[in-house]
Parts: sequence; structure tokens; C-alpha cells
Amino acid sequence: MIQVYFHCSNTKKVFVDRHGAVLDDVTEARDRATLVVQSLTNQRSLEDWRDWILHVSDDRGDELFVVPFTFVLGKPN
Repeated sequence: MIQVYFHCSNTKKVFVDRHGAVLDDVTEARDRATLVVQSLTNQRSLEDWRDWILHVSDDRGDELFVVPFTFVLGKPN
């Protein structure tokens, strides 16, 4: 089991995950990261999410991996 945090940022804003989640492994963290991005981008807002990045870190603050939102959203036409 690992404690992971899902922080989001772009050049102007940072959203800090203060609660995190306890997950089985890094594979589950990767799957959860995709769900976090989808959840944020599916909300009705005027936010352009293409320049956002999801930073996944452990309970020591070490970054495990990053997920650019464009990896989940795809490239615009």
C-alpha cells in the first residue's frame, strides 16, 4: 500500500491535494491519475486544461510521475 497525492499545476495556478489516497501500487496510482484528469476536465468551466500537468507524489513528497493533461485529453484538432 502506498499513500499518493495528486497535485495539479499550470504556469498560473497550483491545486494541492492535501488528503491523497491510499492505493495498492503505482499501477493503481496511474489509473487514478487518469480518473482525476477526466474528473477535472469533465466539469463545466471555462478553464483550458491543455497546459495543465498532474504531479503524482508519495507521502515523502517524492514525485513518482507526471501526467500532462493532453495525454488524457488528446491533442486538439
